[in-house]
Amino acid sequence: MDDRTAVITGGTRGIGRAVAETFVDAGARVVICGRETADIDETVDELNDTHTDPDEEARVSGLRTDVRDEYEVERLMEHAARRGSGIDIVVANAAVNHGTPGEMPTHEESYSRFDDTMRTNLRGVFATITEAVPHLAADGRVLVPSGGVAREAKAGMGAYAISKAGAEAVARSFSVDLDQPVCVVDPGLVATDLTGIEKARDPSDVAPMYLWAASEADPETINGEIVDLKLWKQSTR
Repeated sequence: MDDRTAVITGGTRGIGRAVAETFVDAGARVVICGRETADIDETVDELNDTHTDPDEEARVSGLRTDVRDEYEVERLMEHAARRGSGIDIVVANAAVNHGTPGEMPTHEESYSRFDDTMRTNLRGVFATITEAVPHLAADGRVLVPSGGVAREAKAGMGAYAISKAGAEAVARSFSVDLDQPVCVVDPGLVATDLTGIEKARDPSDVAPMYLWAASEADPETINGEIVDLKLWKQSTR
């Protein structure tokens, strides 16, 4: 991934942070974003201090960006494009979950929580890909993180599950309309704030899966498909 430019939304914690770290170690220039400026500054400084050679230009940068606002996303993509000769990889990772997983019955979701979840997790993915397209390299790739909850109904997952199903539909639609591959990445159960699961895979354990999908996987094989742990392990034996 030397000299390739990757944009990772929601890159200050969880899977996004782990993927950013893995991409930097693989030689990529990485642009992260999040809603909190302090979190972005801290993450950028830590990644540059620990994963960038002191003799070379810092390879990690970040901008405060709310993916609910397409104008902020547009600014993010323009910033990333200036870092190299366009954008090579997009990981539309930013997401929210307003509640405790398993304790959010759909019929009890408030309209405000439902609307914000959709605006972030669904519309935010649409905005991220849409604003990246003008800058996307001919051999670029787009990754949309998701999970089994998008395809298999589970009690108490409410608006979050619905938003992830919608995000997968957005990915499929872009996959047939763009020349570049767009895929869904399903890393299984991972211990993050969104899942609320402590006894699950660490984000650093699944970050190499994202690296594979972003760089080594056959683009025709993954386009419009769900890249899961089984496919990753079978393909990298």
